[in-house]
Amino acid sequence: MIKPPIVLTGSIAIDRLMSFRGRYTDYIHPERFDALSVSIFLDQLTDTYGGVAANIAYSMALLGETPYLLGSIGKDALVYMESLAHLGVNITHLHESSLPTATFNVITDRDQKQIGGFYPGAMFDSASLSLAPWKDQAPLVVISPHDPKGMERQAKECLQWRLPYCYDIGQQVSNLPGEQMRRGILGAQLLIVNDYELTVLSDKSRLSIERIKRQVPIVITTLGQHGSRIEGRAVPEAITVGTAAPKQVVDPTGAGDAYRAGFFFGYLRRWPLRASAQLGAVCATYAIEAIGTQNHRFSLSTVAKRYKVSFNELMPAIE
Repeated sequence: MIKPPIVLTGSIAIDRLMSFRGRYTDYIHPERFDALSVSIFLDQLTDTYGGVAANIAYSMALLGETPYLLGSIGKDALVYMESLAHLGVNITHLHESSLPTATFNVITDRDQKQIGGFYPGAMFDSASLSLAPWKDQAPLVVISPHDPKGMERQAKECLQWRLPYCYDIGQQVSNLPGEQMRRGILGAQLLIVNDYELTVLSDKSRLSIERIKRQVPIVITTLGQHGSRIEGRAVPEAITVGTAAPKQVVDPTGAGDAYRAGFFFGYLRRWPLRASAQLGAVCATYAIEAIGTQNHRFSLSTVAKRYKVSFNELMPAIE
């Protein structure tokens, strides 16, 4: 089998992860939102590498994949990119900006509820990023959250050159215009969202959830601790996939990106959708067991063992 390449577009960031032992509900009172002023004493602070596209690339590389990473970085991320290249990520198509690398700051409480803020920086300097180098290679393109203009341009290029793409809109669902999202949905081969994002996506695009599932071949809805659900035009009957149990819950940040890495790894090899999603669920557990989005470690052999324990079946063979 000839496996297509995968091009990961999206954010590349340096994250600041903070946590506290209390609950947001102890600090934030809905009846006083008009006078909200909160200061939380933090118990932990960690600076770590991140960004959706880079996180997916990291976990795919741990599995042995060689994804292309397409994005914009500042000079402050050069060492970071060298570490990804050492793992096997292809970084030759990155744009180096004069702006600082994007930064994500997030505070997590004891119930794993999060409040975050994202500074785009170099992410907005993406005008030179194009899929033209792959227009004759039929890659799978993953359009994950980054500069809205860049996301729209990449979706148009995919349609122009008939490149299958996954529309992984993520937290940009709150920021993109409804009509842009509508076009992105209707041209996609795959759509990955969580259940909240799917509702917002439907409202803003003026496409019912039912129509989205009839139009897009594969729609994956991630459900957090309840696993994921796969539906869509090419899925005759909805597939529900459970979670794999982590050894310990340390930090949920990045679990969704690790899930995507596992799913794409299987999807590129034409595994059954259920098996691909189960691999995604297993990869997610490793991310949950470590602070940060790129501090977990695994190999194909360790993943295969956890896959067997989690789902009582062998992971499909790697050709």
